[in-house]
Amino acid sequence: MPGYILLEVRRTLRDASFVVFGIGMPVLMYLLFTNIGSGDGDSAEWRTASMVGMAAYGALGASLSTGMGVAADRSTGWLRQLRVTPLAPSRVVTGRAISGSVTVLPAIAAVLAAGALVNGVRLDAWQWAALTVLLWAGALPFTLLGLGNGYRLGPQAMGVVNTACLMGLAVIGGLWFPLSSFPGWLASVAAYTPAHRFAGLGWAVSHGSAPGPGTVAVLGAWLLAFGSYAVVSYRRSARTV
Repeated sequence: MPGYILLEVRRTLRDASFVVFGIGMPVLMYLLFTNIGSGDGDSAEWRTASMVGMAAYGALGASLSTGMGVAADRSTGWLRQLRVTPLAPSRVVTGRAISGSVTVLPAIAAVLAAGALVNGVRLDAWQWAALTVLLWAGALPFTLLGLGNGYRLGPQAMGVVNTACLMGLAVIGGLWFPLSSFPGWLASVAAYTPAHRFAGLGWAVSHGSAPGPGTVAVLGAWLLAFGSYAVVSYRRSARTV
């Protein structure tokens, strides 16, 4: 399975669109929002909070893009070829989830580097390490959501659904703007969305504290929901591919 994981990681990182939109876009948006856009552009707190939000947004996009590769594999017959190899289906899904998780790291690292080197964000060494690890591990629910979509949808439909999921989760989850700028009813709903709780892992660390049990519990519930969705979608694809 390590060879299969390495193959999928190489395929993803060689995709120019992933590098531009999955890694470069979150960095560009972060720099624009904190240096040109409206709001507290000179606030160190805003630059730190936005850095965490945009790193979460980059991780979210990279995680969901895993499903694009799965949908493309279904259309080209790659999944059918994998099914006739000695590689067990469970190992194929696990390997794809691991490779998808690995490709999340460049998106997170690029935004954090922009925060430190361009915007002058200063955190303790343990905070930088904890930020990276928590945002990386916390992206797993979205990798499973992307896999579920990929096993269920074709490439064209996948592109539309993927974009809708990315934009919807990012905006409602408060990754671009704080929930304090939302209407009250929307802020109440957004507090329980997976993207908001995901970014909450990093926001807690940036304030020098551990994520709260509520954040971990809500994100765990979403992990279970998206994991179940991925399993059901994979079983359905096994009957059609």
